Amino acid sequence: MQVLVVGTGKLASELLDAHRLDPATCRVIPWSDSARNDAQRSDARTIVVHAGSGRELPDVIAFCEATGSPLVELSTGSELETGSHAFPVVLCPNTNILMLKFMSMLETSGHLFHDCRISLTESHQAGKTSVPGTAVGIGQSLGVRPEDIRSVRDPDVQRSEFAVADDQLSRHAIHRIRIDDGACSLQFESRVVGATPYADGVSRIVDAVRQHDLEHRRYSIVEFIRNGWL
Repeated sequence: MQVLVVGTGKLASELLDAHRLDPATCRVIPWSDSARNDAQRSDARTIVVHAGSGRELPDVIAFCEATGSPLVELSTGSELETGSHAFPVVLCPNTNILMLKFMSMLETSGHLFHDCRISLTESHQAGKTSVPGTAVGIGQSLGVRPEDIRSVRDPDVQRSEFAVADDQLSRHAIHRIRIDDGACSLQFESRVVGATPYADGVSRIVDAVRQHDLEHRRYSIVEFIRNGWL
């Protein structure tokens, strides 16, 4: 099997350099014209992981339509979130497995808190301009509108309010949920930091795609959690 990683940013580089897939059975290579052409001529199964800005997405979609290859979408706000395609699409607004399990729990039981006051705050590195997909997903489960989510990108606020260390300012993801009914309050916080925080989760997601015969439709990664695939 081969995995084509699309993108040139930090996430794509992390996946290429620090993935946990078995090199004896899985060849992980960057997306390129030659890699795409070789994959189309090969009998080996291909899984595409899109971790790019979207510039190459039309070519990726054309490749997956021609080969029926599954596409794991790590970018949020892409055109793959709507419409239908003739290949499996796995939408991953988050790839940390523990966080995905928590999101699955909220998706199942979040409606129980709709009569409470709920606040949702997320903090990411200052350079993040894409849709905060994890926070939006949490908000959908808890009845919090996207425009009511507080997004923090100021490093000074991240240091003081979230205790983010200086060496983590350039790459972190924090989500803080507060639920209050007047007599009792709950606060949940997730923190993802480190040089390669997503390589393990993406590797496990790719392995789950490899092990299952996916239908030609769109999957939420939370569906993988509910199915016991992760």
